Amino acid sequence: MHKFQQAVGEETYEIRRSAGELCARMDFRFRDRGQEVALVATFTADSSLRPLHFEADGKMARSVEVHVRVAATDGTLELRDRDRPTSVPRPGRYFPTVGYAPMAQQMLLVRYWLSQGSPAEIPTYPVGRVRIVARGQDRLEVGDRTETLDRISVEGLIWGRETLWFDSRRDLVAVVTLDAELDHFEAVRAGYESGLRSFIRLAGADGMQSLGETRDSVSARAAGVLAFENATLIDGTGAPPVSGATVLVSGERIVAAGPGSSVAVPPGATVMDATGRTLLPGLWDMHAHFQQVEWGPIYLAAGVTTVRDCGNELEFITAVRDALATGHGIGPRILAAGVVDGSGPAAVGVARVDTDEQAADWVERYAAAGFQQIKVYSSLSKAALQAVIREAHRRGLTVTGHVPASVTTREAVEAGQDQINHIGFVASMMLPPLAPDAPRSERIAAMARLDCHSGAAREAIEFLRSHGTVVDPTMALQELYTMSTSHPPEEWEPGVPKVPTPLRALFLNPGPATVETEQLGEAFRRQLGLLTQLHTAGIVLVAGTDQAVPGHSLHREVELYVEAGMTPLEAIRAASAVPARVMGMGAEVGTIEPGKRAELIVVRGNPLVRIRDLRNVEQVLMAGRLYECARLWRSVGFQP
Repeated sequence: MHKFQQAVGEETYEIRRSAGELCARMDFRFRDRGQEVALVATFTADSSLRPLHFEADGKMARSVEVHVRVAATDGTLELRDRDRPTSVPRPGRYFPTVGYAPMAQQMLLVRYWLSQGSPAEIPTYPVGRVRIVARGQDRLEVGDRTETLDRISVEGLIWGRETLWFDSRRDLVAVVTLDAELDHFEAVRAGYESGLRSFIRLAGADGMQSLGETRDSVSARAAGVLAFENATLIDGTGAPPVSGATVLVSGERIVAAGPGSSVAVPPGATVMDATGRTLLPGLWDMHAHFQQVEWGPIYLAAGVTTVRDCGNELEFITAVRDALATGHGIGPRILAAGVVDGSGPAAVGVARVDTDEQAADWVERYAAAGFQQIKVYSSLSKAALQAVIREAHRRGLTVTGHVPASVTTREAVEAGQDQINHIGFVASMMLPPLAPDAPRSERIAAMARLDCHSGAAREAIEFLRSHGTVVDPTMALQELYTMSTSHPPEEWEPGVPKVPTPLRALFLNPGPATVETEQLGEAFRRQLGLLTQLHTAGIVLVAGTDQAVPGHSLHREVELYVEAGMTPLEAIRAASAVPARVMGMGAEVGTIEPGKRAELIVVRGNPLVRIRDLRNVEQVLMAGRLYECARLWRSVGFQP
């Protein structure tokens, strides 16, 4: 098993047949950033694979516990999900499972699907339904032989689709999926490890092709001249809004934008009446992790036309990016920051940089693949950080990311780190130094005492301003850390109840309030005050989410900027014109001006009057196609 291609553990299983029954025992174990994750499951079926009993106990991710039991009796299924027992009538066709793990249970699920004549859907218990589709075959070179493998898509065990490969014996060879933390996760049968990168690339390309097959159901090509009339125009330049505006688009370019009285609509143009609507530039999410193809429709549904992917598997993100850039699939433009990390127990991925030579090698790989930035991560040594920055700048790439544990934020900026992800790394400049091995509780308690008006805070802010450091605060993510049963996320994030079933457990069942959640709440309030100080001082802020609540958290990020004292227009620009300028694309996108790319959104209401209206995106114009947002949401299992 692999997380971000890094080998993290293994799953073993045993399947036995006796007395007309099939019995399987599965042992799923891996280690993630120093923490053990283990799940043991058993499954029993009759000779035709009709399920009789399933039980799974343990963890499928660092913070996700599983305690599930499904037992068939005469006409009834007895269910237990954690401590909640229920019973339902036993359906004629069903399969017991609990998300993406164990992998052998997925193999048995596909075998059951085949034994049932490959139905369109199968109910799963304790919850959900799966859709399984045969997607074709792939020829793979394995050692000195070439094998033909069947490629299968499974939807419903996670949010979105997984890609599985089977050999002629119906043995599972590989799975490309996500774990319960929405991170890349793969499993490969022993003997097929050399194909890991090919499996990842194929999964990305096949997922985009599958989405592309549905593109006409959620959008229409904007042929000829398209005119939006009677709109309120927020062009993103910082100019006041224009009432009764008209925006003309021809192909993929903006022809004119301004008061309706000054823009002549040519005969034959397709006219869209935007009365009661606001036109804005397409939004940017500057902290994306595009780890599955379903993010594409979700970003567009939220009005996001450009994302900066802050660390991904090189083979996956390039396959997805290139598919979108050539008009295949559904999704925004992708700019990429290639992640590098040093060796250590908390390291992520496989892009290891411990020497100058490794720094040069990885920067060269990312530059050759067309990446715009390098993202540094937490286990880099000081010398490795300096080498990465030096090589990146030599190749014309900028550097963003975490502040490695080996240096302070000041040292990272002095070494040339151009941008910082997460406000916590800025706040750390204003706190008393903590030991590198200080426990999490001590770090949280220190953050809850942050004084953003202290002399140290003023000095740190001036230091960042003088160095031109760009900050991606991810405030909506920080806010999610404060959730508990007494402070549920749906109180501030209306998108939470709209997520599909596989995501609900992440947001709709928070734990009880604790001392830690109270301290995290206080830390968040103080970080929001720090955001105010950063904005007042002129620090460049760009809006990003780090996933959080898919499709909704960018809107929450912008709302929090307004809470922190930005005007609605300033907050909107932090998610449009400012990131376009920061990424060197301001001449092409980020504002609605003649000659620029036609990337704009139609919003019901006026977010300058009520910032929450930014959530009401009805249509998105991107790459010459006009998308209907309600259809985009539904296409990947969300409620509009």
